[in-house]
Amino acid sequence: MPEFGKVVVFGAGLIGGSFALGLKAAGAVEDVVGFGRTPATLKAAQELGVIDRAGINPAHEIGDADLILIATPVAQMRDILSRILPYLGPRTVITDGGSTKGDVVAAARAVLGERIAQFVPAHPIAGAENSGPAAARSDLYRGKKVVVTPLPENSDDALDRVKLAWSLCGADVYELTPETHDRVFAAVSHLPHLLSFALVHDLAVREDAETYFTFAASGFRDFTRIAASHPEMWRDICLANRDALMTELDGYSRQLDGLRRALAEGDGRYLEEVFGSARAARRAWADGKLGEA
Repeated sequence: MPEFGKVVVFGAGLIGGSFALGLKAAGAVEDVVGFGRTPATLKAAQELGVIDRAGINPAHEIGDADLILIATPVAQMRDILSRILPYLGPRTVITDGGSTKGDVVAAARAVLGERIAQFVPAHPIAGAENSGPAAARSDLYRGKKVVVTPLPENSDDALDRVKLAWSLCGADVYELTPETHDRVFAAVSHLPHLLSFALVHDLAVREDAETYFTFAASGFRDFTRIAASHPEMWRDICLANRDALMTELDGYSRQLDGLRRALAEGDGRYLEEVFGSARAARRAWADGKLGEA
């Protein structure tokens, strides 16, 4: 028998759709129901086999669901939690795929109240610049990290169920507190996106932008790949984690100030020291000797 009977996914695009396809590929789910903002998106998801059917009314689908994944931009999660709360079954577990956790946890506490134990926050680290049901892949999470940020109220059963679902999709599951999660990802995910968007925007608004893009090559392509990501989603992420992100942005500004001073003073030794240290750390990370690449 599959590990899950009914799984309900809010957002059947890259994150939610790949979660559904991963469970299907593992033979771990009987029925996947999708909710989304437009009928056209849900129709495409069903035609692609991402979901088995489109949900019409949460009242008819939530009560007997084993697991609910909210895979929408983080600013939409409070509204979705409010919609499903009246119909939430006593054993249904809710999780999410948001890139920030402090704001999501706060919204869940405000909405769910005494039923907060049924919400187990998570963050799959497997995004891509493409979105929508057509971008979903059954192997998206294979060998990728998923961070679960359990709450004190979560039961072992609820936590194990969420961990199992992501593991069945092929992910390696880790645990962090919501606070540590947001501090870490402000540095290694949210700041790089902010910088990538900023660089592309700076060139795009110049009068001779076409000349710059004509001669941009692999270095520019590598650095700016993530600037093709979903603007609405990253707007919400940056605002939701703005305190931690501003701290990281201040630190990065200090790095830039140091490099600018070295350029102004012709201090090649300082530049080489910074470049050499960064190169060594980058190579160690890529080789799995620093963290777990």
